Amino acid sequence: MSLTVDDFDFPLPPELIAQHPAGDRTGSRLLRVSGTRVTDLHFRDLPSLLAPGDLLVFNDTRVIKARFFGRKTSGGQVEVLIERIVDARHALAQVRASKSPRSGGRMVLEEAFEVVCTGREGEFFLLELPEGDFWALCERHGRLPLPPYIAHPAEADDQTRYQTVYARHPGAVAAPTAGLHFDAAMLDALRAQGVETAFVTLHVGAGTFQPVRVDRIADHHMHRERYEVPSATSLAIAEARRAGRRIVAVGTTSLRALESASDEHGDIVAPVGDTDIFITPGYRFRVVDRLITNFHLPRSTLLMLVSAFAGIDHIRAAYAHAIAGRYRFFSYGDAMWLEPVRSV
Repeated sequence: MSLTVDDFDFPLPPELIAQHPAGDRTGSRLLRVSGTRVTDLHFRDLPSLLAPGDLLVFNDTRVIKARFFGRKTSGGQVEVLIERIVDARHALAQVRASKSPRSGGRMVLEEAFEVVCTGREGEFFLLELPEGDFWALCERHGRLPLPPYIAHPAEADDQTRYQTVYARHPGAVAAPTAGLHFDAAMLDALRAQGVETAFVTLHVGAGTFQPVRVDRIADHHMHRERYEVPSATSLAIAEARRAGRRIVAVGTTSLRALESASDEHGDIVAPVGDTDIFITPGYRFRVVDRLITNFHLPRSTLLMLVSAFAGIDHIRAAYAHAIAGRYRFFSYGDAMWLEPVRSV
């Protein structure tokens, strides 16, 4: 199947791009997609789609304050978005400036600390701290990196709502947004229902918002993201699979971590690593049986992923239904429950 980015385009009225979250985390809508059948639900209806013994797998990454404004010491304003903290003194970042910083160039960020550009790795700049700790400086001086399609600067409400209630391990610069719909009460209710929960960590990079710049999707290369599947999660997955129980990924990042960590038989064999997995129609899923996800950008790799999972024609029809029904799109928008094309 030779697909192009045009196969994953759709017209989206800009007013459907959610600029703020729903009043309550569980207050969003939920579109169930089962082959050609779509059902309009609310996220509070999620327990009705789950059975005792189902295993929900969440991504417990925590969004760091990764955006900085500043200036080059040679002159000129800059905006820096950390993509990944490599270690306390080194990071990869996107840098916006009238002229790209040169190797050896210095920048003062937030009038608080200095970084040195030491080179490039693809589209990202390598940054080094002469002194200090990137983790601490992000927490102290950074700004929450809301997605580019959210028009307002981060506000007080965003500090909590653009973070899952179970976020534990700092390192992401974009939220695993399917998890934003869960609150503590729903998690407690699901566990009381007999639904099991487990966690992976995948630190979502800013590259998740980068456009696909090639025509043929087979020519696209994904950005790398760090993931970890704890041993307890590997065991829970193995037990669920042996018992024939469903594994439900909460978000595309959880799915990517599980599929990256598994072998062709669905066994977790690479529990820690970097992944650049690019999932497109024709991919055979090895671990995940159901997927909870938000609505994704036109022409994006995540739209390609959900099309692989639920079927490209089914996703096209579901998105058309959602637009006609005035669903809210993207990070702060509504959610979908997807059933795999193979089960239809």
